[in-house]
Amino acid sequence: MKYVLVTGGVVSGLGKGVTASSIGVLLKACGLRVTSIKIDPYLNTDAGTMSPFEHGEVFVLDDGGEVDLDLGNYERFLDIKLTRDNNITTGKIYQAVIDKERRGDYLGKTVQVVPHITNEIQEWIERVAMNPVDGTDKPADVCVIELGGTIGDIESMPFIEALGQFSYRVGAGNFCLVHVSLVPVLNVVGEQKTKPTQHSVRGLRGLGLMPDILACRSTEPLEENVKLKLSQFCQVPVSNIVNLHDVTNIWHIPLLLRDQRAHEAILRVLGLWCVGKVSQEPKLSEWTERASKFDKLKSPVRIAMVGKYTGISDSYLSILKALLHASVALDRKLVVDWVPSCDLEDSAAKETPDAYEKAWDLLKGANGVLVPGGFGDRGVQGKILAAKYAREKNVPYLGICLGMQIAVIEYARSVMNLCGANSTEFDPATKTPCVIFMPEGSTTHMGATMRLGSRRTFFQVNNCKSAKLYANANYVDERHRHRYEVNPDMVSEFEKAGLSFVGRDESGRRMEIIELPAHRFFVGTQFHPEFNSRPGKPSPLFLGLIAASSGQLEHLLQRSSGTVSSPSRCITGTSAKSNKLFKKKPLNGLVTTYFGNGSSIHI
Repeated sequence: MKYVLVTGGVVSGLGKGVTASSIGVLLKACGLRVTSIKIDPYLNTDAGTMSPFEHGEVFVLDDGGEVDLDLGNYERFLDIKLTRDNNITTGKIYQAVIDKERRGDYLGKTVQVVPHITNEIQEWIERVAMNPVDGTDKPADVCVIELGGTIGDIESMPFIEALGQFSYRVGAGNFCLVHVSLVPVLNVVGEQKTKPTQHSVRGLRGLGLMPDILACRSTEPLEENVKLKLSQFCQVPVSNIVNLHDVTNIWHIPLLLRDQRAHEAILRVLGLWCVGKVSQEPKLSEWTERASKFDKLKSPVRIAMVGKYTGISDSYLSILKALLHASVALDRKLVVDWVPSCDLEDSAAKETPDAYEKAWDLLKGANGVLVPGGFGDRGVQGKILAAKYAREKNVPYLGICLGMQIAVIEYARSVMNLCGANSTEFDPATKTPCVIFMPEGSTTHMGATMRLGSRRTFFQVNNCKSAKLYANANYVDERHRHRYEVNPDMVSEFEKAGLSFVGRDESGRRMEIIELPAHRFFVGTQFHPEFNSRPGKPSPLFLGLIAASSGQLEHLLQRSSGTVSSPSRCITGTSAKSNKLFKKKPLNGLVTTYFGNGSSIHI
């Protein structure tokens, strides 16, 4: 097993996750099997209880693991399926060590950070790196490890020590360290400054790790004299210094690495350059085509994202990626209009009339509406109003998790005249509980107590839009994350009133997909289809939303129905290309419009 460690210096948010993913793509394109591990030094056991405002979205894996959003990047870039063990946290490591101590595994010894915590980290990495992730029973050839945070953080010190020991243990030729650092330009002097990277590398070396490759982030390509200076002061060969400057979309990053011969540098450090099974040149023709196609898109499609966390785009990262996958597959340039759901509510008309007017203008100007998942009652009424608008105005609508539940509540109130209809999450005393707490849920513990991971949904109606989008499959396997569900005792009333529950679980009592048959496209899912979307295999339901929003749904349904696919996934057509992007961070935390090329309008 070979290991590539990706660390970061100077500041956080440099794009270590994208860099690690792109390195994985490059090595995979050379014919190697690749797996990934993300190390998060926080004390939480997992990301499940963390706020989207602080940490972005919680990505859910097939096994129900609630993990850092970077694992979503790994899965999308490498088209692999990871497990909860691929996300290492300080909490998991300490829990494992304490459990061993309680069992007496350490035979009365004093349990310490060194060697017990550091040994546990190394053993965890070695164990997880051997797990097959590509659908076969074969282990990976290379494991790409991303260390979260920045070199010098106190909380990451045990991991730094463990990785230093680990590099010595696996030996030269089996370990490659890629250090991602910043080369800023000060507006006053207008030149690229190397001192931050020099100090970062010095700190890394002081902790016992020596970088083999420098990946320098910058706004513009590095000047040659800057590379020479970095090489001299950081003691890294010029050929091993690569530049990751800003690009139009992140599909260009693997191509950028390839063009600078990063794969050659990594393979030489790992002793693989002359190995027969490793291709001398990475095969990235599909990536090149996707990156080029994305840059050429002209026809826009506007999707209103009505949510609670619209100020932080990372809160809905997988949804953004799924929308991009679908829009590029259908030759449309994605424009996402962020609509804070609380600004749609009647109270906002009195308290913040300008925000209220702007939110409604964005909603009414969109070609389609998407209401994502969420927790808590803040902004729920605004989401209900968005669902009502889409239903009454025949605007394409996709509701995910809570987005499906509020669509059910809205239908009960507006169509069935059940004025008090609500979810017990928002009103425990409601007399018309359309959405209820799941019987198996815990009322005392929050972490890992939801219905999580990949679950099977069976179609009840063969000719519904959802089934057609999934290539007329009998069932689909999608990932879940929820505590509440549609009240099964009210389903017959809903269906009599015209709301169709076209997908259910194996018991038939848990509702998974809703549709309004007479509507242009009105679909809600209890599961999260965005977690399984891939660049070359867009999520079928996201394809449906984009197609309906751009006048292509009828053609797509015909094409999907004639497509041969596996039962659990749907690959529609041959032009399903996609893109991701280097996002420009909002200056004040509020982004109104998010363009597929990474541009945004700040207010």
